[in-house]
Amino acid sequence: MFQIRTDLAVEARELYKEKNKQEIPGVEVEKSEIDNEIEVTRVKIVDDQGSQIMGRPRGSYITIESRGLKSADADLKDSVSKVLAKELIAILPKKKSLNTLIVGLGNWNVTPDALGPQVVEKILVTRHLFRLYNKSEDPSMTSVSAISPGVMGTTGIETSDIIKGIVEKTKPDFVIAIDALASRKMERINTTIQISTTGISPGSGVGSSRKELNEETLGTPVVAIGVPTVVDAATMTNDTIKKVINSFKAQASEGTEFFRLLENMGDDDKYALIKEVLEPYGANVIVTTKEIDKIITDISQIIANGLNIALHPGIDLKDVNRYLH
Repeated sequence: MFQIRTDLAVEARELYKEKNKQEIPGVEVEKSEIDNEIEVTRVKIVDDQGSQIMGRPRGSYITIESRGLKSADADLKDSVSKVLAKELIAILPKKKSLNTLIVGLGNWNVTPDALGPQVVEKILVTRHLFRLYNKSEDPSMTSVSAISPGVMGTTGIETSDIIKGIVEKTKPDFVIAIDALASRKMERINTTIQISTTGISPGSGVGSSRKELNEETLGTPVVAIGVPTVVDAATMTNDTIKKVINSFKAQASEGTEFFRLLENMGDDDKYALIKEVLEPYGANVIVTTKEIDKIITDISQIIANGLNIALHPGIDLKDVNRYLH
C-alpha cells in the first residue's frame, strides 16, 4: 500500500483531516499570521492517542511558512529570522549560563542535504571564549558550540554516537539539531521551517533515516529545526494522479460508466498507477527545485540569524547582518 511521506507535523494533521473531516483527538492547534507574509502554526501533541494518530512523539511542533521565501528580499528574510528567534526563545530553557550544542546534520556534498552544515558555518560559537576567560555567564551572550558530524557514508560512524560522545564531554543544557526534511507538497519545499521539541532522525529528508537524536538517546533535551528541501516522487505522482482523476470526474457525465470507473478507483488502483509511472526510474526517487543552491544559502542564513539572536541576548539583526555573514 502506498504511504504518503512527510516529515512535517502540520502535513500529518492535514492528511488526517482530509480523510476523517475532523481534528485529531489529543492534538491542540494554534495559528497566527504576521504581516500577511508569514504564517505560524503550533501543533501540540498532548496525549498518547494524538501521538499514535500523528505517528510522532508527544511534544510541540511549530511551523513557520512563507511562500515568498523562494525569492525573498532582505526584509522578508529578516522578518522570518525574527519570528524564528521568538519561537525558539519561547521553548528554550530560561537561564543566564545557558550551554548549547548546535548540530548541523546532513551531507555537505549533496546540496538539498547541506542545510545543517551551512547553518553551522554561520553560527556565532562562543564556548571557547567562555573557557579562555574562565567565565560561566555573560550578559550579552551564552556558551555555544557547534559541529557538523557528516553522514555515516563518509565517516563510517553512526551520527548519534558522535553526538552522544560530544554531549558526554561538553555537557550542554540542550542540543539544537538542524536537518533537511521531506514534504508532501512542492509548494512547501524551501518555504517552511519546522521547530520541534522531540528530536530528529538524521537523514530523514533524503530517505536515509538513522538512529534518532532525542533526550532518551542523548541524555539531554533536543530541539530540532528542519526545512523540507525535497519531495518524494511517489508522493508527488500520487497528488498528480488525484488531480487528474478529479479533473476527469468534473468533465464526465454523472452516472456514465466512465464516471463510475473514476468514482470507484481505490487506493490499490492508484498505487498500481504510481508504480507503473515510477518503475523506469527506480523505487527511491526524490525531487527538489532547480534553484536549490541559492535557496539553501538563503535559508541557512535565516536559521543561523534566528539562532544567533535567540541564544545571544546582546545580538540583534543589525549585528548579525553586519558582522556574521
